[in-house]
Amino acid sequence: MAENRQQSTGTKNRIALALGGGGPLGGIYEIGALRALDESLEGIDFNDLYAYVGVSAGAFVAANLANQMTTAQLCRIFVKNEAEVHPFHPEVFYRPAFREYFRRALAVPGILWEAVGRFVNNPYDQSLLEAMTLLAQAAPAGLFDNEGLHEYLQRAFSMLGRTNDFRQLRRRLYVIAADLESSEAVRFGAPGFDHVPISRAVQASVASPGLYMPVEIDGRYYMDGTLRKGLHASVALEDGADLVIAINPLVPIDASAAVRAGTMKPGELAHSGMPNILAQTFRTMIYSRMKAGIAQYDREYPGKEVLLFEPTRDDAKLFFSNVFSFQSRRMACEHAYQMTRRDLLQRADALEKQLAPYGITLRRDRLEDEQRTISTSLYGEMLPLYVAKERSQRKPWGKLGSKLENVADLIHNARSIL
Repeated sequence: MAENRQQSTGTKNRIALALGGGGPLGGIYEIGALRALDESLEGIDFNDLYAYVGVSAGAFVAANLANQMTTAQLCRIFVKNEAEVHPFHPEVFYRPAFREYFRRALAVPGILWEAVGRFVNNPYDQSLLEAMTLLAQAAPAGLFDNEGLHEYLQRAFSMLGRTNDFRQLRRRLYVIAADLESSEAVRFGAPGFDHVPISRAVQASVASPGLYMPVEIDGRYYMDGTLRKGLHASVALEDGADLVIAINPLVPIDASAAVRAGTMKPGELAHSGMPNILAQTFRTMIYSRMKAGIAQYDREYPGKEVLLFEPTRDDAKLFFSNVFSFQSRRMACEHAYQMTRRDLLQRADALEKQLAPYGITLRRDRLEDEQRTISTSLYGEMLPLYVAKERSQRKPWGKLGSKLENVADLIHNARSIL
């Protein structure tokens, strides 16, 4: 594997993939968008790109693609709950950090004693109430422990044909996290950081401040890489990629446009509670930085291209989706799939010219198929496998028996897919 990875540097048109953050819902969006791109772009293999760059949820998706998991498998396992070996549940992202709660609770008496001592020794410096603000130190460093995510990926990447070692991948994979103490972005998978298990690097990249505990790696503590930038497409450009296909799920809602589009009621965002207001604030900050960064790419990386896909700002369906709901996950993924298909079709003329030098063509027939869904695309992919299996297992029962067996198998397969 390592030999193939080194040889890949000699390719002429180097195509990379950069996936942004956005939490579990952002990952679902990226899976849907990738499925649309995979079936609509001819001449590109999303499991054999020059390089993969992922941050936060994008690191999770990128690591699976680099480990030879197809977009169809991503849909079936993480959206449709059709687990192949290791079942995945979104709850793995939200395991309460009970050890941290207990440790902080034990610290309360000492902090309280210190606060009272400060007031008694210098009562004119601050009031007792102000001295008690020291108790904020008793708040946990994170509400959730995402160690379960590391454990899940560790098991998944130990399967035959996959690896938990950056150095054994066929292609480059960069997982971006932020060093908590220096605030610098770290590229796990790059020299000096490629000894870290992929599963641990993804765990660190996903660790959003306040929600998750910082992840300790080699004596340093790491958090969500979106603290620095939301996309990090520049990592692939610096590594020599000619074209970077980028997917950014973190787009702030334009409430006025969403109301006009009928996806949001007037005042719904302002009255939807603190989590959604914080999410809108965070998205706005990250999005503005990302746009500023992309605007500089033409000057900093002449001759290089970034092809960006992201949700429209007038669509609130994804913003308010509940990743814990199986139905919502399927809806969000299907919505991302259809949004990306529409985007591809609207930009078809320009994209065909832009992608032609890379040997990539656009499947307009699939994009113009209004009846196409993720489920029908997955079934279409499995049909050749079904036919091969049916032929290899055909029994000499005569034409009628064979046809009846085919119908029974077809119904069974259709149920498992749909």
